[in-house]
Amino acid sequence: MSKNLFLVALIMLVASPASAQMKVRINWTAVTGAQSGVFVAHEEGLFKKSGLEVELIHIPSSSRGIQAILAGELAFSYMDGLNTVQANLKGAGLALVVGATNRQVFSLMARQEIKKASELKGKKIGITRVGSSTHTAALYALNQAGLKPNDYQILPLVEVPNILTALLAGQIDAGVVSPPTNSRARKAGFNELSNLAKDGPEYVSVAIGTTRSYIKANEDIVRRVVRSYAEAVHLFKTNKAVGIRVLQKYTRVKDADILEDAYGQFREYLESPPYVSRKGIEAILSELGEKEQAARQAKPEDFMDMRFMAELEKEGFFKKAAAK
Repeated sequence: MSKNLFLVALIMLVASPASAQMKVRINWTAVTGAQSGVFVAHEEGLFKKSGLEVELIHIPSSSRGIQAILAGELAFSYMDGLNTVQANLKGAGLALVVGATNRQVFSLMARQEIKKASELKGKKIGITRVGSSTHTAALYALNQAGLKPNDYQILPLVEVPNILTALLAGQIDAGVVSPPTNSRARKAGFNELSNLAKDGPEYVSVAIGTTRSYIKANEDIVRRVVRSYAEAVHLFKTNKAVGIRVLQKYTRVKDADILEDAYGQFREYLESPPYVSRKGIEAILSELGEKEQAARQAKPEDFMDMRFMAELEKEGFFKKAAAK
């Protein structure tokens, strides 16, 4: 073999691991620290470490993310439990593979003169989109205050920061926002009428899912995505500098106090190990079961696939991470 051919062969051999990276598209749906797991995995090279070449897509709202998955445009998306359950009851065939938050990490913020949620009758409430997790949280908080859907007006504003902008402009009376936007709203003088993370139920609010058909055809990719995510959440919780840096980049917030507050909230509420809560799915089924027979007959396992998480736990992944 000539020297030139040998060099070409050597270059191809060295380059082969990079070319072997598995390509996958993952959607994040909202400007919130709840989606920090994917942000950290991407920014800190954990996807690449697991042999994945990940393209992060941003399609606002979990309902639209689900539509993109079903259209074959994405492999994975963040989605909330309610949307997942409703879609599956219509035959979507989705499965949640990791849990991000099993509580609704949202605050219902309102103008200064509004002191309690029951005073929102006849008022305008900002959410991101109909069918989003902010919508789910709004309905829960307002229902707990004794209000019915026709007692107020819901205004979809696409992104969480837009809700605060509308509050500041006086275009809405209240809105459902997540960290760090709830921190910004408090600092701007708005009243927190309800903190659902503290006052609300165990409820699958944010998770990552795909279709069961995708899982069947791509088990190795799913396994690598789950591992990368689990490692990323552990890193977020144990390395404050990484957590703050990622929050700053993806939320575009520069205020150190607000970033600190947002980090503290998600350090507490991001699930690790990131299981989807069975009890949280049961809460959704119970809620839907009041009107839908199919929900009364369904089981939590119909909406999640936790075997990849169970594999990690069985191999001692989380014990090893905690020991570092």
